[in-house]
Amino acid sequence: MAAATRAMAVAGQTTSCLLSKRPFTLKHKPHFGNLCFSNKRVVLSSKRLFSCSAIYNPQVQIKEEGQPETLDYRVFFTDNSGKKVSPWHDIPLHLGDGVFNFIVEIPKESSAKMEVATDELFTPIKQDTKKGKLRYYPYNINWNYGLLPQTWEDPTFANAEVEGAFGDNDPVDVVEISQTQRKIGEVLKVKPLGVLAMIDEGELDWKIVAISLDDPKASLVNDVDDAEKHFPGTLTAIRDWFRDYKIPDGKPANKFGLGNKAANKDYALKVITETNESWAKLVKRSISAGELSLV
Repeated sequence: MAAATRAMAVAGQTTSCLLSKRPFTLKHKPHFGNLCFSNKRVVLSSKRLFSCSAIYNPQVQIKEEGQPETLDYRVFFTDNSGKKVSPWHDIPLHLGDGVFNFIVEIPKESSAKMEVATDELFTPIKQDTKKGKLRYYPYNINWNYGLLPQTWEDPTFANAEVEGAFGDNDPVDVVEISQTQRKIGEVLKVKPLGVLAMIDEGELDWKIVAISLDDPKASLVNDVDDAEKHFPGTLTAIRDWFRDYKIPDGKPANKFGLGNKAANKDYALKVITETNESWAKLVKRSISAGELSLV
């Protein structure tokens, strides 16, 4: 369904807005000023820094198709009725009070390179391929890794703060540092601590560093300084891991902007807001989606 049609369909429905935290009803057709929406519902925002939430918030289930570590393997998300939904578009980003949803693609201490298939219907998680072969990291990743829903790194936008690098055309990546190994497709409530500006073959590939709220140390960790105190060496280890993981395949090391170190929580929130706005433009087709699936 076209974005405009989807938005018009919600007129008259009761919805809620994180800015006011009070229900309101759309009396007229929504305009397309500053808004974010999922396939189902829409939230209007009046401030650039307001990262809005999808109202459509199903209790998602996981449905596997095919066998793990095969080309056919897919992890779909369904709502309680069994209908497929997109983890990228339909799961809300913002939960309020600085808490965000995070979708696990790669559990810590594993090496299969899993990712949301942004060009397939309902954007399931699959194992990445190269030249028809399944991709693996050369060694295990030491943290839970995945994405922030309803974000997008715009490949037409050159970031002047990070060497003019263009976005990588994907949702924003998250490195989640809690102690527990998670499962593919698990949705966690996390809070950002900082962000690394990785530059991968000239493309900007943000890495939000976050922690799940259910980690025993979560209440102690709120910014990069706290991360250094309670998880000593972790930020450096994350940077070095992502800098070097392609070297065994004969590729050069990745680079990092912003002084080659993790920027603080405020900067991470800025990145999340900007990429959420880019996603909103994508799904309302203000920007060409190319081969990306908006379903």
